[in-house]
Amino acid sequence: MTVAARSRRLTVRAVAAVAALAVLAGCTGSTPEPQAPTAATSAPADTKDPANDTALAAFYGQKLAWTSCRNDFECAKVTVPLDWAAPSGDTIELSLLRLKAEGKKIGTMLLNPGGPGVSAVEWFRSSPGSLGTRVRQSYDAVAWDPRGVGESTPISCLPDSEVDAWLSSDATPDSDAEATKVVADATDFGKQCEERTGPLIGHVDTVSTVKDMDVIRAALGEKVISYYGWSYGTFIGAWYAELFPWRVGRMVLDGAVDPSLSAEQYSEGQAQGFSRMATAFVEDCLGEKGCPLRGTKEQAFAQIETLVKNADSKPLATSSGRQLTQSLMTTGMAMALYLPAFWPQLRAALTEAFKGQGDGLLALADAYNERRPDGTYAQTLQATGPIFCLDRTDTRSLDQVKADAKDWLAKYPPLGDTVAWSSLGCAVWPIKPAVAPQKLTAPGAPPILVIGTTGDPATPYEWAQSLAGQLDQGVLVTFEGEGHTAYRRGSKCVDTTIEDYLVSGTVPKADVTCS
Repeated sequence: MTVAARSRRLTVRAVAAVAALAVLAGCTGSTPEPQAPTAATSAPADTKDPANDTALAAFYGQKLAWTSCRNDFECAKVTVPLDWAAPSGDTIELSLLRLKAEGKKIGTMLLNPGGPGVSAVEWFRSSPGSLGTRVRQSYDAVAWDPRGVGESTPISCLPDSEVDAWLSSDATPDSDAEATKVVADATDFGKQCEERTGPLIGHVDTVSTVKDMDVIRAALGEKVISYYGWSYGTFIGAWYAELFPWRVGRMVLDGAVDPSLSAEQYSEGQAQGFSRMATAFVEDCLGEKGCPLRGTKEQAFAQIETLVKNADSKPLATSSGRQLTQSLMTTGMAMALYLPAFWPQLRAALTEAFKGQGDGLLALADAYNERRPDGTYAQTLQATGPIFCLDRTDTRSLDQVKADAKDWLAKYPPLGDTVAWSSLGCAVWPIKPAVAPQKLTAPGAPPILVIGTTGDPATPYEWAQSLAGQLDQGVLVTFEGEGHTAYRRGSKCVDTTIEDYLVSGTVPKADVTCS
């Protein structure tokens, strides 16, 4: 079976990468002393605290059994209701990974790197350096795989044997017949997710995940919980602050998602963001020796667009025997546009591609899709679409998506049409969304740092501005740079501002701009 339309083919992904020195705004000359987070710790008078609900006592009263699971890490499982509206029914398990504070502990911090659907457990296990030394010294850091993800009770939609064909198939139809096939395949994908996953598929929305988070907080023995979310993890964090403001210790939302956007606005924002990053790449490439692009910026874009167009009917060969289809080509390009650190690899891959060889772009696509050397895949691809489609309503018709694809390719080259078509999966998703787009204010929560990078391709800077403005106590930290997310990316100003806040509770007196 071939599934042509992947739900959210280009979606928000956290990319951990470690560029300039700081602008002085918001930075101090000395390191303040660690201070434990505090919060109200009791719900507002008009809010029922689920921790006091007798129907949920078994979940909130859990004690975690930690076991050593790799080097300095500890692992545990926590049980939550499959359906929060029916807590006496079936349950699921969530997987937790803890790295204990290296110094005097001031609190516990939950971590989520985004996706949606990225395994936080696997991510943190392989990259504990995503947190700076001061943070690791002061906090027990706990990553967890949200419901449907990774080592928690997972979503399953396709066997590995079918994923290669799914990812390689045509995602930008050029005729009515091809468009009809894309719709049929997207519909079939949704049906397979329902059949293979069962009832869980309707309960992997972010609000359910946020309720899980509060059970995790209680199981950890914490009255308040701190949180660091990257990329789509900011959506989770903002919703936790909205529903449990009295439980928020300190919270950083890096590479922010705007919860008020419609599905169409969300997709267009990503199309614009990737186009901005593509422009920055092209301008940089044209100034580099050995760049495969020629002429003006406009001429360079035309060369890339011709390469992509030709791959639709004539995929490129690779040394592995697999073909680099148009879909895999655009996925590889998107991967390389997440961070400037990938630009040399993209230059080399494009040089090969213009000569008819697809190895470089295929390697980038495989990295994005988390394809292992043996042809198997990580679980992210299975989880991304189902979660996103429950979180954001998309009611556009096929004709509206077609119109967006044409418009966005012209406005946001070279991937505008790919981003437009990638959202079709949610328009035909078989399950009604559980989360409506809305502004989140988190009344009663302490100050929350919202981090935005001016050249972020996946979570455009405007989203961070919007979220910081929505939150009653949102503080915007602007990183004037390029790439997805800002912390630990080379700006001393960004890192100091974040770490002074997390470790010592130092809240900037005004919005901060760093470079």
